[in-house]
Amino acid sequence: MRLRRGFTLVELLVVIAIIGVLVGLLLPAVQAAREAARRMQCSNNLKQIGLAIHNYHDTHNSFPAGAWGWGWGTWVVSTLPYIEQDNLYELYDHGNKWGIPVDTSRYSSTTNRRVTEQRLDAHSCPSDSPATYSNMTLHNYGVNFGNTDYKQQADLNGVIFGGAPFAEISTTTLHKIVGFSALSDGTSNTLLAGEILQGQAANDLRGMSWWGLNSNFTTYLPPNSNLPDRLHTTSYFTDMPKQNLPCALSTTTDPTMFASRSRHPGGVQVALCDGSARFVGETIDLLTYRALSTAQGGEVVGEY
Repeated sequence: MRLRRGFTLVELLVVIAIIGVLVGLLLPAVQAAREAARRMQCSNNLKQIGLAIHNYHDTHNSFPAGAWGWGWGTWVVSTLPYIEQDNLYELYDHGNKWGIPVDTSRYSSTTNRRVTEQRLDAHSCPSDSPATYSNMTLHNYGVNFGNTDYKQQADLNGVIFGGAPFAEISTTTLHKIVGFSALSDGTSNTLLAGEILQGQAANDLRGMSWWGLNSNFTTYLPPNSNLPDRLHTTSYFTDMPKQNLPCALSTTTDPTMFASRSRHPGGVQVALCDGSARFVGETIDLLTYRALSTAQGGEVVGEY
């Protein structure tokens, strides 16, 4: 009779162990490759947004309003035609910005929900988890409101406001709509847009770029800061520091503001006013980072 030799239990366990080690070695490489692809897609999104804002400027000779008040549309709505979303733009009830009843023209009205409940691929970072607030979509990019707070205080705890490409616009602040000619610091030295995170709780409006307060970021806080974002009511945020979403109530010394935040390890993606996109490390010198956000600060921006 022939003796038929098979695998022993020990040999089988050794093979399984080797396979486990190989998988353990390969998995981080696969994850790193996937993150690199997601980061490239995020960079392409910012380039597309930058191009949309440039095309808007070519048409109107100015940047769009960062926000029309707190709820009557933002730069996201204004640039829809320039990211091939003309149909959504036509659906949106723009009103006349001022003097029109709130319930017909704000971002959360029944009419405008036909737009604000739609997810924009060009505004969504693939590394973040898609979220909604009351069925309205949250997104991942905000425009640069400068180096202080949302209201752009002239002096915030010793930080002097140096101008910005975007602002909240009202009947008394129409002069804040500016264009490339106002960027005396240079287009390659001024941030245009950057990453923000989508809130991951039912009542967290961060990433609601349809809404004025969350259409932007400032550089008072460094990128991916451990310090909290600030909002005026606890009804609109959930403090989640372990998910890079710390938040606290606004105060006189810490008014409403949002840091640029990202799911990419080590920093955030930004677009500059010259149309380029790059990665900014979270260890960047804070003075350099703030200088990048000012439009007329006159600072000398070194390497970063």
